[in-house]
Amino acid sequence: MNGYLHPGDWLVIAAYLGGIIGLGVWFGRDQRNTRDYFLGSRNIPWWGIGLSIVAAETSALTVIGVPAIAYGSNLMFIQMIVGYVIARVLLAIFLVPHYLKGEIYSPYQLLEQHLGRGPRRLAGAFFLFLETLAAGVRVYVACIPIRLMLGEHVCSLGGIVDPILGAILIFVSLSLLYTYIGGVKAVIWTDAVQFGLFLGGGLFALFYIPTLVEGGWAAALTAAGNAGKLAWLNPSFTFSAPFNLWMGVLGGTVLVLSTHGAEQLIVQRVLACGTVADGRKALVLSGVLIFPLFLVFLLVGAMLWVFYQGHPFQIPLPEARPGIKSNDFIFPIFMLTEVPHYLKGFLIVAILAAAMSSISSAITSLASVSTMDFIKPLVKDRSEEYYLRFSKLSTVAWAGALVFTAWLTREVTFVLNAAFSLRGLTAGALLGSLLIALFWRRLGARAAMAGMVASLVVMNLLYWPPNIPALQPWWQRTFGGEVFWPWFTLIGTLVTLGTAWVVKTIWPEKAKSLSE
Repeated sequence: MNGYLHPGDWLVIAAYLGGIIGLGVWFGRDQRNTRDYFLGSRNIPWWGIGLSIVAAETSALTVIGVPAIAYGSNLMFIQMIVGYVIARVLLAIFLVPHYLKGEIYSPYQLLEQHLGRGPRRLAGAFFLFLETLAAGVRVYVACIPIRLMLGEHVCSLGGIVDPILGAILIFVSLSLLYTYIGGVKAVIWTDAVQFGLFLGGGLFALFYIPTLVEGGWAAALTAAGNAGKLAWLNPSFTFSAPFNLWMGVLGGTVLVLSTHGAEQLIVQRVLACGTVADGRKALVLSGVLIFPLFLVFLLVGAMLWVFYQGHPFQIPLPEARPGIKSNDFIFPIFMLTEVPHYLKGFLIVAILAAAMSSISSAITSLASVSTMDFIKPLVKDRSEEYYLRFSKLSTVAWAGALVFTAWLTREVTFVLNAAFSLRGLTAGALLGSLLIALFWRRLGARAAMAGMVASLVVMNLLYWPPNIPALQPWWQRTFGGEVFWPWFTLIGTLVTLGTAWVVKTIWPEKAKSLSE
């Protein structure tokens, strides 16, 4: 595929990679302690943190996969974004004051403050294990189309390694470089720039594709509308696909309450804000941006469908692979074959920006939880230089874990297929435990931990229904088929809270045990 790239495209890509690494190193050059490394000294402007929040939740697979959703169906995914916005408003009102009261490094510290060490460690362990698996698989799946764009020779590092492994090593290593040096401050500022790049790439594609269609914008919109590609509202209530309004308002809201309120990947950015007002403004800004961002990429998918009705594919669509569908290659193929040189390099940079943003976010959040929630409470009375040195070493270790996970899961179909719902398997447990700690703490540590474990078990059974014929009809009658991932967090949260209440009722916990 290298024949599709001009030297000018490579120049754009090289300039981006060099610039983003240099920017990260510059902003993160003064790291004296873990406060600087994991909280960015709490002096980063709220608008930079708001941009970083959106970048952190937008992976390369999102930029590639969201257009593929609209290409294959319509715009109904936008109903999910309604809940994404509602959740941010609720978090800004109710949770940000708890996060910025004093100085904490992760949401799991609140569990220890109100329930005890056990819930904090269990929640931290949930996050570390499943975020490593989910992030590693995101890296692998994103590298499949990236290999298509950059070519086999580049990704194989000159024929030294397998192309997929080469792509994994390239992007994890580049992301690690500025994350290791600059910590969360470097990640936030590079995220802010990368957000501008992939939003700019989406806007360019949205306005460029109709120029290739006879009749321009008007004809493209008419064709998309006549084919049902612009349909966006489905008021029906179902637990299974397709997307509907209830999934967005209920499922989407609870999902983002967890991802942005109980998971370190996003919460770490809010914790870097200097004041409650700044934290609220950062979350609201991310809510203002997330809706148009997804709408742009959905419309890109609809325009791609119109374009390819009258133009043949110059590259045959690759076969579907575990975790990625054939339609997920459509946007990368369009970039390679239909976009002028230099602009082609810019669009590829947009994908690379999203990939590196998600990798660096995962690395720094994993390092933060492992250091501040596990090591620092166990290894006490050490100097700040010791903890900072350990933090940087853990950053390298977690980058290695992502490479290993990404490479390992290339052959493990069931793990790969589950990766996109893995966050849903634990999101309910994390959100439920946080709600107990902040608003229902009389249930106690034991009940909260029982609820978290029960939630994980139930969600795994829900995702992998037991192969017992007698249970299958019950499963289908209850949920109307396979439960779609937008409902996972809501179900998991209810299981956590319900189980905790039952355990508290039948096995009361003495108040003194909460401080043990």
